[in-house]
Amino acid sequence: MSQGAVAERDAVLACLAEVDTVLDKLAALPFDALTPAEVLDVLARREVQARRQPAIDHRLLNLLVAEGAPLQLGATSIPKVLTERLKISSKDANRRLDQAAELGPRTSLTGEKLEPVLPNVAAAQAKGRLGAEHVAKIRLFFHKLPDHVDLETRIHAEAQLAQLASDFDPDYFTKAAHRLFTLLDQDGEYTDRDRRRRRGLSIGKQGTDGMTPITGNLDPEARATLDAILAKLAAPGMCNPDDPTPCVSGRPTKEQIDADTRTVNQRNHDALIAMGRIALMSKKLGHLNGLPVTVILSTTVDELEKGTGHAVSASGVLVPMSDFIRLGAHAYKCLAVFGKNGEALHLERTRRTASPAQRIMLIARDHGCTAPGCTKPADRTQVHHAAKDWADGGKTNIDDLALACGPDNRKVKPGGWTTRRRNGRTEWLPPPHLDTGQPRINNYHHPENLLLPPEPDDDS
Repeated sequence: MSQGAVAERDAVLACLAEVDTVLDKLAALPFDALTPAEVLDVLARREVQARRQPAIDHRLLNLLVAEGAPLQLGATSIPKVLTERLKISSKDANRRLDQAAELGPRTSLTGEKLEPVLPNVAAAQAKGRLGAEHVAKIRLFFHKLPDHVDLETRIHAEAQLAQLASDFDPDYFTKAAHRLFTLLDQDGEYTDRDRRRRRGLSIGKQGTDGMTPITGNLDPEARATLDAILAKLAAPGMCNPDDPTPCVSGRPTKEQIDADTRTVNQRNHDALIAMGRIALMSKKLGHLNGLPVTVILSTTVDELEKGTGHAVSASGVLVPMSDFIRLGAHAYKCLAVFGKNGEALHLERTRRTASPAQRIMLIARDHGCTAPGCTKPADRTQVHHAAKDWADGGKTNIDDLALACGPDNRKVKPGGWTTRRRNGRTEWLPPPHLDTGQPRINNYHHPENLLLPPEPDDDS
């Protein structure tokens, strides 16, 4: 490293130390002597300071993306590096990276320095004139703007939005931005490319009540296809779970129609389940990770006998025991029941790849990726030789295997991460240079283990 680079690095670290010192001093000061007007002035100045911070972060994030090697930083991707080091969510990490790509300085493939994608917005943010809400609204504005709007108009609109955001609060700015959007797209002309860009279906997280919200945009083909199916399966009297013998084909009887008290939304929901059953039972979905596409549910004998608690699906969904018992009647389900102590079937195999039966038991046992900090459910994992790699003489036995997502599986290599099976769990051991005392067992998929006393730290 050159002397100039060393001086620049030392200057950055010195500035950060000064900021920490000043913040400590400010936090220790009493504010009681300030008048209300002065308090408001202090808050305004601190707001400007806070708004300027992202402009610095954008430069740092773009530098990290350009030069950082995720595996050397102890994770499998730059977003994962940020979530682990900054203790932020993956959603927030991706949001920050996306904003940095649009609001931070760029470098061309030839090394030429380029201004940000949204230069006026970036400049206003660097001065603290607009905040996070303004930035989010502006980015959404351009995300929705149709392709037929020419570049010159887009450039002018970006300058206008930056000025409006600097002058007004987010509520008024949103209204003004909407008026500008209407002027730019008076006819609402969307191309096929616009529709492809905006299509999507978001499946939210399962709530404590077991329900899962969904939102999204259907393109015309998806809407027409869904309408045709719902016209049949969501019609009154069709696919009614309250019917002792639900009608899933043909035409429902008048009695079935008259007895159907469901709302339209409820009929659509039940039709979606019927669509899934038809697709699964058709056996035309092929295989996923060595298994026919199916629904795998696991539980224990104890919960099954009591009729309480939950079963767990391969995607991590909690299914009430009443639904588990009812779903057992459908042939397209795969049900795995464990003993009261959680013991699995002892399945052995002399080949490198796990058998379908072994994978079923691994899904039912591990519920997801066993790497600490990973939330990938079982249906997004691979079978990993956890005790010893196959090439080193490892065995493809159920007690020596574990589930791991692709990125985490690839971390296990000579000089990298290692895994072992101990006390019925899979431990992930980092290489010495990445060992920061992080957890070695993943309890995310087994929250019941959080109620148990911690095991002694034994690296032997």
